Amino acid sequence: MSPHEPSLLLVDDEAGILDSLRRLLERDGYVVSCARSAEEALGILQRESFDLLVTDLRLPHLSGLELLRLVRRMAPETEVILMTAYGQIEDAVEAMKEGAYDFLQKPVKRAALVKTLDRAMERRKLVQENRQLRARLDSAEQDRLLVGQSPAFRHLMELVRQVASSEATVLLRGESGTGKELAARAIHRLSARAAAPFVAVNCAALPESIIESELFGYVKGAFTGAGADRPGRFRQADGGTLFLDEIGDLAPHLQVKLLRVLQEGEIEPVGADRPVPVNVRLLAATHRDLEAAVAQGRFRADLYYRLNVISVRLPTLSERPDDIALLAAHFMEQFNRKNNKRFLGITQQALDVLASYPWPGNVRELENVMERAVVLGRGDFISLEHLPPELTEITPSGGSITLPIGVPMEEVERTMIRETLRFTGGNKQDAARLLGIATRTIYRRLAEEGDGPADPAPSEGPRDGGARP
Repeated sequence: MSPHEPSLLLVDDEAGILDSLRRLLERDGYVVSCARSAEEALGILQRESFDLLVTDLRLPHLSGLELLRLVRRMAPETEVILMTAYGQIEDAVEAMKEGAYDFLQKPVKRAALVKTLDRAMERRKLVQENRQLRARLDSAEQDRLLVGQSPAFRHLMELVRQVASSEATVLLRGESGTGKELAARAIHRLSARAAAPFVAVNCAALPESIIESELFGYVKGAFTGAGADRPGRFRQADGGTLFLDEIGDLAPHLQVKLLRVLQEGEIEPVGADRPVPVNVRLLAATHRDLEAAVAQGRFRADLYYRLNVISVRLPTLSERPDDIALLAAHFMEQFNRKNNKRFLGITQQALDVLASYPWPGNVRELENVMERAVVLGRGDFISLEHLPPELTEITPSGGSITLPIGVPMEEVERTMIRETLRFTGGNKQDAARLLGIATRTIYRRLAEEGDGPADPAPSEGPRDGGARP
């Protein structure tokens, strides 16, 4: 379809009005589809997207106001104009509060209709242009928040871009520290809801006694201390995105309430006597095995299937080793700015150590390591001495020891003796045999470190014929 041919869905239960308006609008360059009821319109909207929707306020079964609410959830970019008969002005004002662009009184005059539709199209075009500008500006911010070039990272970002264009619920999976909230923020920024709020809630961080009121809000007088209404996180995110981190820790009774939100699009504030509609896209995350939790009865199966419409797994840092140096440099620059430091780079020795470390805490652990290095370090480059001991201590893995280039020979000898003793369970004779040195050499080195006598006991004499290192 050409960008000069705006699309419009026309909804009215009177065939004569539909036909006359359709012919009028087609003459003005609109591509028009028609529906005789809200239900028929919803079916069409599931198959096609439209720039504009013009609907009568009074329809059989579902009203035009109810159709508006559903369209705002299904197709938030579609501008909705309502047609009202005499005496329905109060309903039309309510529709404006619900997000309608405008309303027209019946019988609809051609000039007023065309003028309203032209203004609605201008507004839609402006919103789209601003969203595209925001996306271009945010791409730089995205590069600062989500950094990588490895195949695993590129695959993740491809999924993020794909799911961002939909309204589907997304379940982000991955170990702690892999960046699930950053991925959720990226999905929001790249979505049609980018200009609306993004609200994040860590379900594991909130006490069970208050999480219900935090999520769903409460009304004045709902409990002792409730001196005023509180909207809650769902209403704070209305029109935008709500991110529920560690969803696997949500209590069973709250799982029921969350399921209702996903099914009905409404919440029940604590103490309220009626539900409140909300227009929120839900993103959830967990590091837990939800399938196992469902099998064990700790997580509702129906809620799991509602949340798991699209599953996105975030790779661990050990699965994207090509990104470690890039991330380290990114964090160095970030903490340079934050702490008014001027590190120029990272030495190759330090990068080699960063690359060989398994990173059980993933990207968050690397971020913490680089912050420590920048804050405590001096000089022009981050080097081995700026890294924490758990990274620079060499430990045997599968019977081998890895040492970075540049370690002094004296330290190499001490490290080899210490790690070989750990490997042999403290047996000095076995350690000496593996190292090809005298047992007394091990005692002497340990004594120099203040860790034992300088000579072996008589029963622990050298078993290598008195060989010297």
